[in-house]
Amino acid sequence: MGGNSYPKLHNAMWPGLVGKGDDEPPIALNKMLDMTQAAEAGGHKFDGVDLFLADPHTSIDVDDDAIQALADNIGGRGLMVGSAVAPVWPPVGGGSAMDPGEGRTAFLDAVRKACAILARLKSLGVRDSGVVRVDTATGVEDWAADPAGNTAIMAETFRMACDIAADYGERLAAEGEICWGGMHSWRDMVNLLEATDRPSVIGFQADMAHSMLYTLGYNAPEHALISADQLDDQAALDAALTTVTDALRPWTIDFHVAQNDGTVHGQGSHDKTGRHCMATDPNGKLDIVKHAGFWLNGPDGAPTKAMRHICWDGCMFPNAVLEDQQTWNDILAAMVAVRDAHGWEA
Repeated sequence: MGGNSYPKLHNAMWPGLVGKGDDEPPIALNKMLDMTQAAEAGGHKFDGVDLFLADPHTSIDVDDDAIQALADNIGGRGLMVGSAVAPVWPPVGGGSAMDPGEGRTAFLDAVRKACAILARLKSLGVRDSGVVRVDTATGVEDWAADPAGNTAIMAETFRMACDIAADYGERLAAEGEICWGGMHSWRDMVNLLEATDRPSVIGFQADMAHSMLYTLGYNAPEHALISADQLDDQAALDAALTTVTDALRPWTIDFHVAQNDGTVHGQGSHDKTGRHCMATDPNGKLDIVKHAGFWLNGPDGAPTKAMRHICWDGCMFPNAVLEDQQTWNDILAAMVAVRDAHGWEA
C-alpha cells in the first residue's frame, strides 16, 4: 500500500448524535463503528475512532464494566480510541465555563469524568493518543456583553480544567466554532488560550470546516480577513488561512479534516456553525489536501507532528448520508491523501 504511517486516521462517532433527535433519530454507536470498520480506500482502513461521551453512545457516568465492554468492542474491531468530546454543555449535564458558580462546577465535573474514562481506556491498551475536547458552552451574545471580563472568567475555568486533566495525564483541546462565545473568532480563540496560560495542558482543536469561517468573520466581523465573494479566489483564501493558521498552529494539538461550502448550518439543538460537506462535494471551497497542510505543517513545510492521529468530522450530515458506506470510503480516501501529502513514518 505504501504511504506514511502517521498520523493515524480516525473517524468521529459524534455525527451519529450531534443535531439528531428532532427530525432524525440518533445513529447507534455500533452502527457508526460498523461503517467505520467496513470502510476501505486503496487498501487502507481507519485506524481508530474519536468518541462522544454522552448518551445514547457512551454515558459520561459509565461504570468500569461498561468501559471494559467498550474497550473490548472497539479493540475487537482492530480500532483504537483517540480523542473524546466531554459533554460540557448544560443540556447534557455540564455548565457554562463563563459561570463562576454552578455552571463551572458542572463543567469541571464533565471534564473530570471524561478524563477518567479516557485514562481507563489507555490503561486497557486501546488508546495511545488523543485529547479531551471542550468548548466554552457559552453563547456569543452572552460573552459579548463583557468580552474582557468574560474571557477572564472562562480562562479561570479552563485553568481549573487543566489541573484536572494534568492529574490524569491528559490534555485538553478547545475547538474553535463560531457558535461558542470567546472561541468564535481566531483572535478571541488566541486570547482565551493565552489568558489560560497552560500551553503544556490545553491547546486548540482545528476543524477545517469551522476554521475556514474564521477568515470570513462570522459572528466577529471585526476579525474578518476576506469576504464571502473571495472564497473562490484561491490566492485570497490561502492568504487568509495562512494568517489564521500562523496564529493558531502553535496551539494546535488535535485536528479534524473536513470540507465547507462557505455556509453555516444548525440542526436539532446545535447552533449554526461551519457546515460540514462531503469530501467529494463540488461546492466545497477548500482544497482538502492542500489546506490540511496549512495546519499540519510548520512554516518550513515540515510536519509539526503535534498529534499522532487526525480525525474526520461529518457533523450534522443527514442519516441517509451517514448510513451510506460510500460516504465513509470517500472520507477515508480523502484522509489517506492528506496523510500521504503531510504525514511521516514512525
